[in-house]
Amino acid sequence: MAPPRSPLAAVVLAAGKGTRMKSGKAKVLHAVAGRPLAYYPVKRALEAGAVPVVVVVGHQGDEVRAALEAALPGAPLRFAVQARQLGTAHAVLAARPALRGYSGPVAILSGDTPLLRAATLRAVVSARARARAPLALAAMTLDAPRGYGRIVRDGRGRAARVVEEKDASEAERELREVNAGLYCAESGFLWRALRRVGAGNAQREFYLTDLVAMAARSRGAAVVAVPPEEAAGVNDRIELARAGRVLVGRLAEAFMRAGATIEDPSRFDCDEGVEIERDVVIEPGVRLRGKTRIGAGSVVGTGALLTDAVVARGVTIKPYTVIDESTVGAGAILGPFSRIRPGSEIGEGAHVGNFVETKKARLGKGSKANHLTYLGDAVIGAGVNVGAGTITCNYDGERKNPTTIGDGAFIGSDAILVAPIEIGAGAYVAAGSTLTDPVPPGALALGRARQVNKEGWAAGRKARRARGG
Repeated sequence: MAPPRSPLAAVVLAAGKGTRMKSGKAKVLHAVAGRPLAYYPVKRALEAGAVPVVVVVGHQGDEVRAALEAALPGAPLRFAVQARQLGTAHAVLAARPALRGYSGPVAILSGDTPLLRAATLRAVVSARARARAPLALAAMTLDAPRGYGRIVRDGRGRAARVVEEKDASEAERELREVNAGLYCAESGFLWRALRRVGAGNAQREFYLTDLVAMAARSRGAAVVAVPPEEAAGVNDRIELARAGRVLVGRLAEAFMRAGATIEDPSRFDCDEGVEIERDVVIEPGVRLRGKTRIGAGSVVGTGALLTDAVVARGVTIKPYTVIDESTVGAGAILGPFSRIRPGSEIGEGAHVGNFVETKKARLGKGSKANHLTYLGDAVIGAGVNVGAGTITCNYDGERKNPTTIGDGAFIGSDAILVAPIEIGAGAYVAAGSTLTDPVPPGALALGRARQVNKEGWAAGRKARRARGG
């Protein structure tokens, strides 16, 4: 049997507005690698074993809650409201009712740190336990520590306190070891200490960093050095973009280590949650969104955009193909410049070529629609050839109507199929036909006007123009 997991709870601070984002949207709702900022510290807390994770919300709290519950369905999340933003200590204290009855270590994370790794959080949690200290905090050393609280050590090198920059002396501002905003506290100490935090500082706020001095007067505070990249918060659009590139770079590296080829990671864009199997080749400029999955041995061409797409093994997706909320069978070939709209199912070995659009269409095994075609609300059997310029007229102004094409049918170029309509198996539709009635299996359907040739018409036209007629 596995040993019992040590208890751990987490509090993620996500109540602020984020004025430097210059946005009407709360900072933690801004997306990075396809997820809201707050998703990442919450997910890392869950990965570190925290149950529950309490998210402290404030500005646009309902929206933050909805976004996190949608991104992490079924996760053991709880929410607390900080109605007034009076500082970080005040924010953590707001989480106490959500942790009533819990006794054990509590990790405290900032909601705007998407680059934090679960292993780093676990290191802080473990450091507190090993030191048997009431508190552990993460620290980083910066060449230019402007804006960060400095860690002040005592004569024996132990953490004595953290002083915020606005309250620091000139000598303290020269310190380069700074608070990284990541903590783990024993719950009993945490709640007792928070009640004693005051607001006698330049900001007139209740600082969580005051807990360091309180811990130092008790059994000490453990300090864990962490990479600055992981602890850096996102405060504006520039930092948001930088964080996104780091996250995508991590994903690309993981895919390549697992056996995929990403030809140019600097021109690869991917959401967290995308899956890529071994021997997949991703050309430059590809964007993979949502819950997209790419099967082994597939190739995704330059400029392709896939959102919630499920792609089987050995598929070739040529450049600038767009696939949304659809499935693609093994060995299919799509593009270039195909658009596969939601609800489409492209069958095994099927071909969807340049400037072909599908919407809620099912294309059977080995069927082909290679040029300039629209297939909407259509069920197309196996081995069907759909000629260039074919259109399924699925919308009558009120309802979407289906088109059904049987196995082995041949649809000539420039056919217009007015739905609802059924083309039988093995039937032929002559090029240029407009059809409104069913076609029996094996029949030839012609739905066009008889051709009329008027001999000498062009010469007569010229003569009339010359006379001004």
